[in-house]
Amino acid sequence: MGLLDIKKYLMQHRRATLLDLSSYFNTDAQILMPMLAHWERKGKVRRVHFAGSCQKGCCQQQSAIDVYEWVEHLDLT
Repeated sequence: MGLLDIKKYLMQHRRATLLDLSSYFNTDAQILMPMLAHWERKGKVRRVHFAGSCQKGCCQQQSAIDVYEWVEHLDLT
């Protein structure tokens, strides 16, 4: 699993939580975060932080509320 794998996944799914990515790639979120930061610096990924209260308790994990979106626009010409 590397940068291109993350790119491919996000391009196909458009957005994913850190928890989704960690589960899909079967790796720790701490390993994924620098790779996602790489794509953020390049302007290809945007991290959206959803804050709020969750009655189910699922939002206690940081990875459950940080969503990463692939934002690179494809040139269709």
